[in-house]
Amino acid sequence: MKIALGADHGGFPVKTALHRLLTRLGHTVLDFGTDSDASTDYPDYARRVGAAVARGRADRGLLVCGTGIGMSIAANKVPGVRAAVVWSDKTAALAAEHNGANVLCLGARVHARAAVERMVKIWLSTPFGEGRHARRLKKISRMEKGGTR
Repeated sequence: MKIALGADHGGFPVKTALHRLLTRLGHTVLDFGTDSDASTDYPDYARRVGAAVARGRADRGLLVCGTGIGMSIAANKVPGVRAAVVWSDKTAALAAEHNGANVLCLGARVHARAAVERMVKIWLSTPFGEGRHARRLKKISRMEKGGTR
């Protein structure tokens, strides 16, 4: 799988660990930065990763900031992105299975690195549930295009 990866300064150390994990798991990583812990703006990385996923350059995206919240807000502004901030193994699985989340947002300041790595593995290995969930994703796609129903 080809995975777009990005983080702001708060997520930089975890992004580095995730890059190693993803490579070890056999994935191709497109690293969109940041490359240090110097202060930077999370929307820049959310846009880059989101665009790579939405345009098909990457199969999925991972974003890391202090809480994951800012990244999820920014990434969800990119049409075609379904970014989910998760906080447990269960929410990581449900983000994939029920919501078809194509971008996962994680908090470096609120989770231990081992927990982040576990949630990423769960999210990557959980298939989309189809059925009623597919119907709901179609409604979200219509909303992105300005539809109200």
